[in-house]
Amino acid sequence: MIKLSRKAAGIQPSPTLAITAKAKKLKAEGKDVVGFGAGEPDFDTPEPIKAAAIEALNKGFTKYTASAGIDELRKAIADKLAKDNNITVGPGQVVVSNGAKHSLQNAFYALLNEGDEVIIPSPYWVSYPEMVKLAGGVPVVVATLEENEFRLSPKVLERMVSPRTRVLVLCSPSNPTGSMYHEEHLRALLEVVVKKDLVVIADEIYEKLIYGAAKHVSFASLSAEALARTITVNGFSKAYSMTGWRLGYAAGPAEVMKAIDNLQSHAASNPVSFAQKGAVAALSGEQGAVEAMRTEFLKRRDVMVHALRAIPGVSCVEPEGAFYAFPNMSAYFGMEINGRVLKDSTDFAAALLDEDLVAVVPGADFGAPDHIRLSYATDMGSIVKGLERLTAFCAKLKAVPATAEA
Repeated sequence: MIKLSRKAAGIQPSPTLAITAKAKKLKAEGKDVVGFGAGEPDFDTPEPIKAAAIEALNKGFTKYTASAGIDELRKAIADKLAKDNNITVGPGQVVVSNGAKHSLQNAFYALLNEGDEVIIPSPYWVSYPEMVKLAGGVPVVVATLEENEFRLSPKVLERMVSPRTRVLVLCSPSNPTGSMYHEEHLRALLEVVVKKDLVVIADEIYEKLIYGAAKHVSFASLSAEALARTITVNGFSKAYSMTGWRLGYAAGPAEVMKAIDNLQSHAASNPVSFAQKGAVAALSGEQGAVEAMRTEFLKRRDVMVHALRAIPGVSCVEPEGAFYAFPNMSAYFGMEINGRVLKDSTDFAAALLDEDLVAVVPGADFGAPDHIRLSYATDMGSIVKGLERLTAFCAKLKAVPATAEA
């Protein structure tokens, strides 16, 4: 029998996969399943981006590139960071990878030694802890509060730092909550980061999808000190609906980016050649498609949040960014339907799919077992129908009869 490595054996599969697989099976059987699990925009990639990649293919731009990406794209990213984010880096401080997920993994590999701790505020994106473990680090999950819109407080951060703490992960706007860190929150965290000599990995993949008066502020833009200790990670999947193109990037201090480039050269050679030409077109072209998508997401968000808050006992922080709602469904835990007791969000999600053909993601996967995640990266008709079903499902739940005393 072949023995797996300790690292491979220690990575946890997501319970979400079982629900996702079941939803796909039901759809294949012709069932009218409404899916709220999508982590990708339901819009097509804008035509100018596709045209640039097609042109590159037709011209034979299909060979290896530099491991960190083509110079044209690295410069376009550096220019974008200066213009949009007030982050000053040279093209040599940018490494293009096969998706933002790849960029994150590269950063953890470059920064962590065995046993180094990484502080991850929860709710968190499901892959952060597993990425840290793959890099030999120890994820330290720190719970945040719904009443604080799921933001990590500086006092809690300082209390959780140990002599082994090396990195803080910040995701703003957040997957799964849609919450954001505003400038005052970031500056307060920066004081602790500097005091405790931490490195920040700032995941900013949803920065273009922001609503209302909220304004995205990059952690690295706060000061020269912040710039010197931040790895900014971003990509093209969410803003430009390029999920399948697998292009992300990281930018930061030169010595770290050189190490990431070296790691990537051995692990993946380079990002896809012709996709990089599409990314150049994304950054240099007209941005109307991004704004049209953001505007539509805003309409969907308002409909979804209003409907969720109308369900008795449900609370839902209004998302300021991304395309997820993260309602607290704990008022319904301990209830039953057709003899089935719903102990937690995993039970709730499974029963909702079985009974009313609505697929959601249990919050347990994100370190928040009282919640479920719903994506509004789907059409308005499906959103309305799915939320009507969710509301009806909750109305059908009944309290478990008390056990009679002997």
